[in-house]
Amino acid sequence: MIYTIDTIYHLDPTGLRRMGIKAVFSDLDNTLLAWNIRESSQEMAILNKKLAKAGIKLIVISNNNPDRVSEAVSKFNVAFWANARKPLPFGILKALKHYNLSKEDVIMVGDQLITDIQAGNLAGVKTVLVKPLVETDKWNTRINRFFEKIIFFFLNINKKIEFKESLKWMKN
Repeated sequence: MIYTIDTIYHLDPTGLRRMGIKAVFSDLDNTLLAWNIRESSQEMAILNKKLAKAGIKLIVISNNNPDRVSEAVSKFNVAFWANARKPLPFGILKALKHYNLSKEDVIMVGDQLITDIQAGNLAGVKTVLVKPLVETDKWNTRINRFFEKIIFFFLNINKKIEFKESLKWMKN
């Protein structure tokens, strides 16, 4: 089981705090920001402020290079871990250690099963799948989306994932 939500911007900081969450690890492209946009959105600033008010840190865990991630998030003082190598868990595990967080303190949010959710699962943290912000993808992400469809087929998940406005469990 994993959580699903239509957009990261609908996360409820109060609910996350009740779950014991101290940090939201988030993918960047198509989760916080459309993949083809270079600069941050005001939505990211608002989310970061709401999370901070609840005592929750927003940390971007991205496969992108440090320059791309920094350009997108530094304006809002959002911490990040670049070159994370998702679906491997190493970026998440290093960020946990660096920020002195336990696996129970964190939720990993992303738009891709094969990278974001798999990395979170391998790292042993709670995961949240979001609907991609835009329907287009970078060439390498299109390959991942193709394999996601195959995975859904073999897992016999023939119903479309429902993305609600608040966290819900997805059942296979």
